[in-house]
Order: sequence, then structure tokens, then C-alpha cells
Amino acid sequence: MTMESGNQKTNLNIAIGVAAAFFILAVVFGVLYMRSNSKGNKLEAKNSEVEQLKAELEKDYYQALSDLEEMRGSNEELNNLIEKQQGELTAQKTRIDKLLRDNRNLGSARKQIKDLNAKAQEYLAQINQLTQENELLTAENAELSETKQVLETSLRQTQQAADSLGSVSSQLASEKEELEATKEQLAKKVNIASVVKVNSVDVKGLKIRSNGKTTEKRNADNIDQIQVCFNTTENDVTVPGAELYFIRIVDPNGVTLSIESLGSGTFQNNADGQTYPYTRTAEIAYDNDVQQVCSIWAPGQAFSAGDYTIEVYNKGYLAGSSSFELK
Repeated sequence: MTMESGNQKTNLNIAIGVAAAFFILAVVFGVLYMRSNSKGNKLEAKNSEVEQLKAELEKDYYQALSDLEEMRGSNEELNNLIEKQQGELTAQKTRIDKLLRDNRNLGSARKQIKDLNAKAQEYLAQINQLTQENELLTAENAELSETKQVLETSLRQTQQAADSLGSVSSQLASEKEELEATKEQLAKKVNIASVVKVNSVDVKGLKIRSNGKTTEKRNADNIDQIQVCFNTTENDVTVPGAELYFIRIVDPNGVTLSIESLGSGTFQNNADGQTYPYTRTAEIAYDNDVQQVCSIWAPGQAFSAGDYTIEVYNKGYLAGSSSFELK
């Protein structure tokens, strides 16, 4: 083999080695390029998804704020609740924004966005329900207020009627009292007019003799009984019938002679309304004519000397009187 031929073979081998090296490099660079291009595509896709999620988040967030804002009204409590819910949505959006800064948190961010939408819908439903309940309560309050006004008007009318009736009742009661007073006065006048007056009131001190007969005496220590006689007068006003007389014998000391076991008692003096003791009673069948009535007081005890007063009452009024002296 010649020198030239050996050199040619060596050069050929070198050329083949260089070509192989270039081929291998081309393959390596191709693979690296393809890998780099794939990573770039993936990164671009990730960035695109982040932007899409951000846009979706912004849209959903501001839509939720707008929907809640439209629910505002005149109810202060509901407005405060809306502000609280908007604040919670803002806080959740802030958390999602932080997740979107790292491509590795896209799944969690996507879930958080869904949760934000769900919470926004829940808030809207809650506000809507509360608004309806508030409107219902407002309507019921209005109805109750109207009913209250009707009842108050009815109560005022009833009270006015009661006051009117009370005034009429008071007036009637006053008139009744006046009528009763007038009736009482008339009855008193009629009663006074019907009193059967007496006259010729005669009083005697009597001594019982051994034969049972009596004789008149004037000495206190020499009498056993006192006899009171009087005559009734004519009175056409008095209805015929039984008439009862109360006889008072008042001793010199101003004490009414009275022994209950002998028929004494008390009566009311209609002239002054006071109660007085009486000594004896005498009842007659009166027929509007003159009759003599006598009554004996025999106490079985000594009498005092001095001036005695005799009073005869009919229907509670003084009908006649007299006096006598025992020595």
C-alpha cells in the first residue's frame, strides 16, 4: 500500500467520524429543542389558564358584588348583612389571587372560584328570603297597625259612650237621690200629718186601799201608782186602724221611769232621730174620732217628790204632754 493510499483512508475515517459526531449532535439538539419547545408550550398553556381563571374570578366576583348591591333597601339590618357578605367575598377573592400567583395552585384556585360562586348564590338566596320575610312582616305590621287604629277608634267610641252613659247614670242617680229625698220628705210630712194628737193629758197619783179600790193622793210617799189618761183628737188624714202610743214619765231628776219587765223599752224620736226610753205603751183601735186612753204605771217601789213630766208620742212624734207634782 502506498503512502497516498493510506492517507486517503485515514482522511475518510476522520470524515466519517466527524459526520457521525455532527449527526449525534444534531439528534441531541433536536431532542433538546423538542423538549424545550414542549415545556414552552406547557408554560404558555399554564399562563393562558391563569389568565382565564383571573378573568373568570374578576367577572364572578364583581357580578356577585353587583347582585348583592342591588338587594340593598331601607332595612338597615339587611344592608349591614349585605356589607358583611361583600366583605367575606372580597376576602375570599384575595385568597384566590394569591393562589393564582403560583401555577401549581391552579386546581385549588379553580375550586375556590367555584366556592366563591356558590357562596355568592347562597348569600343572594339568604338576602332574598330575608327580604321577602321583611316585606311580609311589614305587611303584617301595616295590617296590625290598621287593626290597632280601628280598635283604638272603637275603644274611644266605646269610652265616649260609656262616659255618656256614666254621665246619664250619674244624672239619673242624682235625680233618684233627689226623688228619694223628696219622697222621704213627703213621707215625713204625711207621717207628721197622720200623727193623732192628744189633749187633756191628766196625771194622778193613786193609792190602793185595803178593799182594792184606789184613791187619789198627792204625796209621793203615799202613792202606789201613777195613772196617765188623755183624749185623742180627730184626724181625717190618718187611716183608721191600730194606733200605738209611747208614754214617757220623767221623774224630778230627768230620768225616764222604765222597767223592762213591766213593758218599758225604747223608741226612735223621728223629730231628731235620737232613741229615747219610754215607760209604757198604749194601743187603741182608732176610727178618726175622740177616744180616751188610760195607762197605769205601778213599779212596786217608792216615788220621789217633785215635778214630773209626761210625754205622749205617736208615730215617733210628740202628740201631747203635761206635768204634775208630787209633794
